[in-house]
Amino acid sequence: MKIALITGGSGGIGAAIAEALSQAGLHVIVHANSNSDQANFIVTRIRENGGSAESVCFDLLDQSAVQTFIDHQLDRGGIDILVNNAGIHDDAVFPGMSTNQWHRVIDVNLDGFFNITQPLVMPMIRKRWGRIVNISSISGITGNRGQVNYSAAKGAIHAATKALSLEVASRGITVNAVAPGIISTPMTEGIFNPEAIKSMVPMNRAGTPEEVADLVAFLVSEKAAYITGQIISINGGMI
Repeated sequence: MKIALITGGSGGIGAAIAEALSQAGLHVIVHANSNSDQANFIVTRIRENGGSAESVCFDLLDQSAVQTFIDHQLDRGGIDILVNNAGIHDDAVFPGMSTNQWHRVIDVNLDGFFNITQPLVMPMIRKRWGRIVNISSISGITGNRGQVNYSAAKGAIHAATKALSLEVASRGITVNAVAPGIISTPMTEGIFNPEAIKSMVPMNRAGTPEEVADLVAFLVSEKAAYITGQIISINGGMI
């Protein structure tokens, strides 16, 4: 059974991805930064539905904690599929953006990606098989007012996705990014009202976490073995 790690798996999109991958027959590791109760709840739900799952809790910016997890996991067979879903935003118009807001968003979204991904690439290379999917945002493609920091971080993830895909393609490893538009999650509740969504999204609705999860499940499958280095936006026709 292949093993999939979903960082930020306790959130709305992360939970949907964890459930979709478990339904595809994978053992999923649901990562949380601090909300271990929610991660455990998701694991319980997956197991009740016949899936295989476990939870882990550590800060992606704590390199010692990350390495402890990786060493333990490599002893158990490693990670075959990595979904980098963990991330934050802290919005402000750029003239009023604080240094802390800039660095916090860049650090979590970029350093967190590096800290967990870099040590897992060589084991994938040795196996000559692997899947890496980076969950990004439409903001990394189009930019967004009030999100210069977040757009910069996600744009960098897109560039890293393309560069890394070139390095590992010959070893049977694919690297892609999924860039959602407006997705209905607790994080977006209260930000977009129905009328605003209709004016922004040609499909006149927000997407669902399950729709994002279905795309991720395809990208990590054998059917997507020839897809790599791509930034795939799921946004209801916004761009």
